[in-house]
Amino acid sequence: MKLSDSFYERSRTAAIWLLRIESLILIGIVIYLLLATVFSTATWPSALIGEIIFASIGAIGLYFASTGFARRRSYGRAPAVLANLIAIGVSYYMISGGLFLVGIPLALLGAITLVSALFGYNGKE
Repeated sequence: MKLSDSFYERSRTAAIWLLRIESLILIGIVIYLLLATVFSTATWPSALIGEIIFASIGAIGLYFASTGFARRRSYGRAPAVLANLIAIGVSYYMISGGLFLVGIPLALLGAITLVSALFGYNGKE
């Protein structure tokens, strides 16, 4: 079965925007965590610093993955797929823990971005 070039283009465009949205979400989490350190007392500051660093690196990585799709290069595909597979796994644990309000949207965003990233590069360019 041969997929049309317009399908690849739509998937590529969707992957660019979805990865950038995910990057912005992580930046929002970093800002929230930074503000939380100012307005409340952190019980485990080293863990909080680790989360801030991890989320910052993740946001940068997702943004650079989106630039790979924007430039029609393959280097953004594998990190995008891996990051969204991890997000789907995390959402499973959130949902099983009863945190439906965050787990279900994360699962949907991760699954849609995963499919877009899988089909957003055709290898011909």
